[in-house]
Amino acid sequence: MLLLPAIAMQFTEEVNWQVADFVVFGALLFGAGIAYELAVRMTPNASYRVAAGLALAAGFLLAWLSLGVGVIGRDGDPANLMFFGVLGVGIVGALMARFRPAGMAWALFATALAQGLAAGIALMAKLGQPWSGPFEILLLNGFFVAMFSVAALLFLQAERQGSAA
Repeated sequence: MLLLPAIAMQFTEEVNWQVADFVVFGALLFGAGIAYELAVRMTPNASYRVAAGLALAAGFLLAWLSLGVGVIGRDGDPANLMFFGVLGVGIVGALMARFRPAGMAWALFATALAQGLAAGIALMAKLGQPWSGPFEILLLNGFFVAMFSVAALLFLQAERQGSAA
């Protein structure tokens, strides 16, 4: 994945990454990969593994979009800093839950709520305009709310499966 932008830079001027872009993207990939590997080693429960993968993928995409092109407005719009608060909710929640399935579910429901609140703030304050209209903000943030919510439901399923065993 890290080579794709380098290859694209050979064929188009629209992709123009600097060394720092590759370093940050590589760090995000490495962090998400290590976190998923640790989650997989914690349990053989398939629901837990899928939930962890989905939550990590959502977090990875949210961080990448916020740093790259921006979820709201253009690249570099300060409104995108809100989404690091969303990720912070998820990280703190996961740590507080000690990565147990029921606690992870609550942490991800809180993360989904924080994502929705960030979108609501952006809409009410008309952040990112004229580049990001209300439909785009709702659609993109709704995607992340859905990803975090589905991961939370999968963690609840993992909890039920663990209790039944």
